[in-house]
Amino acid sequence: MRIVDGKVIVCSPGRNFVTLKLTTEDGIYGLGDATLNGRELAVASYLSEHVVPLLIGRDARRIEDIWQYLYKGAYWRRGPVTMASIGAVDTALWDIKGKAMNAPVYQLLGGACRDAVMVYGHASGADIEETVRAVGEYAKLGYKAIRAQSGIPGLESTYGVGRGKMYYEPAEQDAPTENLWSSELYLNFAPRLFERLRKEFGSDLHLLHDVHHRLTPIEAGRLGKELEPYHLFWLEDPVAAELQESFRLIRQHTTTPLAVGEVFNSIYDCQRLIQEQLIDYIRAAVVHSGGISHLRKIASLAEMYHVRTGAHGATDLSPVCLAAALHFDLSVSNFGIQEYMMHTNETDRVFPHTYSFGEGMLHPGEAPGLGVDLDETLAANYPYRRAYLPINRKLDGTMDNW
Repeated sequence: MRIVDGKVIVCSPGRNFVTLKLTTEDGIYGLGDATLNGRELAVASYLSEHVVPLLIGRDARRIEDIWQYLYKGAYWRRGPVTMASIGAVDTALWDIKGKAMNAPVYQLLGGACRDAVMVYGHASGADIEETVRAVGEYAKLGYKAIRAQSGIPGLESTYGVGRGKMYYEPAEQDAPTENLWSSELYLNFAPRLFERLRKEFGSDLHLLHDVHHRLTPIEAGRLGKELEPYHLFWLEDPVAAELQESFRLIRQHTTTPLAVGEVFNSIYDCQRLIQEQLIDYIRAAVVHSGGISHLRKIASLAEMYHVRTGAHGATDLSPVCLAAALHFDLSVSNFGIQEYMMHTNETDRVFPHTYSFGEGMLHPGEAPGLGVDLDETLAANYPYRRAYLPINRKLDGTMDNW
């Protein structure tokens, strides 16, 4: 089952996506997501110019060997561009193998550990009461877990607060937006949000919150401690994680569960965090952490230390990546939760899929492979448009932590 063709498709049905399509001599093709928000063309070029030529003629069934070849064969290892490219290849190969064996990918990963995957949605508002209403809307749809974000009094805009009801796209076209940020205003405000949410919805609903890397360790410790009465499912990305020792300080001050990892590229980014039990959930994404194969290794390490998975799943990952995450989620014993942001109607039409939502849960479906396709003709109607994630500055103009 030799690979005879590799094609990189860049399209923008509501936002930019990079998709790798690998085809074998048997006529079977597989899809992999290679999207890197704000740097899409860097990955597309890396794949087209450097990776795809190395794949032609190789046996598509040798997934692990190809992964090792692409990782160890490049002198300059790791990094978001390299690992997103490897992740796309790995995911496409699992898709091919599933189709060749007429089985959904999760069956090839050892079968299902659960009947479906619990997901969380994103509820946000310009202020507390608007966020309360948004959480209520998600609860009516059957969500058992909801991430809550709110605009902060005194700040004109807040990253993570969506512009739509069910989804939002943080990247903006042309030059990146520069937002002003104040940790002081945020720290005084956030506990009030969750006090109000618990008063409205009680203790049964899982509530999550994302700090977006914006605090210092001691500030994050303070926030986690002040949020303890409201029993968050997790507090996400409290600090920039390059300095992993930061989480030791946070742990000393709070028992609020901690989640991190959506910007991680490899097992080495989270090795210390997991082995020292400094986090409770690892949020590495299929695409950014080198594909299903490598994410399984991260999950195996995490299982030893009672750390659960909570894979990134925002709309800057295509339905191909979401489907791959669901197959992974269904198969690992230490699954925790899966992020789920609905894609636009345009995206869903370009990427028809078999995964389905119901009662706060997602299932990847029983189609062979990943269960996602790509309408290349329709995709061609949505050309790439340069876009960037916003940049944060403190009120005095200093660049923020993230």
